Amino acid sequence: MPTVSDTYIENRQRVQPTHTNNYESAHGGNVVKWMDEVGAMSAMRHAGETCVTAKINELDFKRPIPQGDTCVIESYAYAAGRTSVRVRLRAFRESPRTGEREVTTESYFVFVAVDERGEPTPVPDLETAGKRCRALRDAALDAEPDETS
Repeated sequence: MPTVSDTYIENRQRVQPTHTNNYESAHGGNVVKWMDEVGAMSAMRHAGETCVTAKINELDFKRPIPQGDTCVIESYAYAAGRTSVRVRLRAFRESPRTGEREVTTESYFVFVAVDERGEPTPVPDLETAGKRCRALRDAALDAEPDETS
């Protein structure tokens, strides 16, 4: 059974001029695309199947990522349903020279596992054995937006 730690991925993308908006910072659409791609990888690590995006929950842009900085995407699965995988995603701006980092974007994505025909298929339970697994899961659940409001 996969663990939360098994699904943890950190990926980097250097923000180039072709990734920017008129303000010389990463275009929000590019950041969402990078988050979606890495989030799907975390979901697939858990599900062992192809996963497609079903929902993006409260995508919050807190600050820009300047051209020349690195966009770091942190992603991990923290909960699973019958066919779905919930993934916490955070983007950071990171200075390539110093490694200084700050959160720029946060969200929670839901992915659905699909079979060869594109039909939803069951996913395994997500194990939270160990301190790191529990800490990641608890951090995601504590920060997860309330869907009832």
